[in-house]
Amino acid sequence: MNSRRFYRLPPEGSRFYYFTVTVKETDLWIAVSRSCRSREQLPELVEQLVWRQRQDLERYLKQNPYFAVSLEPCLVDSSAPPIAFAMARAGNLAGVGPMAAVAGAFAEIVGLVLLEHAPEVLVENGGDLFVKVNEPVSVSIYAGQSPLSGKLGLLIRPEQTPLGICTSSGTVGPSFSKGQADAAVVLSPSVPLADAAATALGNLVQGPGDLEAAVGQAKNIAGVTGAVLICGDRMAAWGEVSLLPLKP
Repeated sequence: MNSRRFYRLPPEGSRFYYFTVTVKETDLWIAVSRSCRSREQLPELVEQLVWRQRQDLERYLKQNPYFAVSLEPCLVDSSAPPIAFAMARAGNLAGVGPMAAVAGAFAEIVGLVLLEHAPEVLVENGGDLFVKVNEPVSVSIYAGQSPLSGKLGLLIRPEQTPLGICTSSGTVGPSFSKGQADAAVVLSPSVPLADAAATALGNLVQGPGDLEAAVGQAKNIAGVTGAVLICGDRMAAWGEVSLLPLKP
């Protein structure tokens, strides 16, 4: 999909330079420091990187089809590419299948490479974020039809980054979820883990009454540093989360 998504619109006077890269299902929105001198070459660099990573992963999935469909933790063999190892590890820690971490894995791979060229980098892939900043930024929480959607944001401080901020939803978007959370947002230094954990926590929410118990499970996932869950007009949060109201 090449159309600009509403949540990707850059703010006026931003310190970032923005571009998008789409390779098959991988649809990236990227921001780098405007001071980056090589910024005009970065879209091609990212496109080639994503193609290589997708080829490696697709080749492995063809040889190991169970990896692509499992909703449970699974092992990888020695032939697995690094991206598959990262996805499997994240899924195993969160208790879900490895594909629950695929968007976060791509966001992190691209983000780490871009840090070789720019001091500040944001990579968004289907609602999953890699963030490295030198000044605070706020990240809006989109929660579909919830009255809290777009009303709250996360304040991200430089000392928290590099950081993964990933969202799963049972009511928004095409991603599979067993739950009904409008938004399950997870923070972790590992973006694949944040992605997998967001799926795991979102699976636990069938209604507002499940929020407290579900967010409590975030404490049991090693490597997760914070979580925010929204269902309807209710919310629960835990960990290194700084919420702030957003102007309409």
